[in-house]
Amino acid sequence: MRLVATEYLSLDGVFEEPGKWSFPFFNDEAQQFKWSELQASDALLLGRKTYEGFAAAWPTMPNTGEFGEKMNTMTKYVVSSTLDKVEWSGSKLVRGEVAAEVLKLKQAPGHDLLLSGSGQLFNALMHANLIDLYRFMLHPIALGKGKRLFANGVDQRILELAETKTFGSGILILEYRPAKRS
Repeated sequence: MRLVATEYLSLDGVFEEPGKWSFPFFNDEAQQFKWSELQASDALLLGRKTYEGFAAAWPTMPNTGEFGEKMNTMTKYVVSSTLDKVEWSGSKLVRGEVAAEVLKLKQAPGHDLLLSGSGQLFNALMHANLIDLYRFMLHPIALGKGKRLFANGVDQRILELAETKTFGSGILILEYRPAKRS
């Protein structure tokens, strides 16, 4: 499986609580993009906080159609050292050495393994060079405060631009791959 990190970002790099600031920009283009992204994925990879937010919302969210069905039925790997169980349908707890466990998942056959939110996990997997594609959904808003996706102290990482898309609402999709080392 290919590990795809997909992240909602503000112009100033905030990824925290996108449900509070991204909706004014979410149009039909963005909805179709996220549906295609989900269709290309076999499983989600989530950190504890993102899992808890998704698990509280998706099973009871009204009018989600096929998107909600897929979210609620697909496999979800949850990385946590504090949870004892995961109850959202299709969820599996990942314990142990995270990089080694994610590498095992990546070696399985299948389509994309989609990492959403989960800043601490994102930074750990970036540090371990396990992310195959970085997909940023850059929103035309500067928030001025909030958690930044890239943690302080993260090693320099050079990425190659793979693809861009522009939506009428001002959202930019920026896709990057790790740069080939020479």
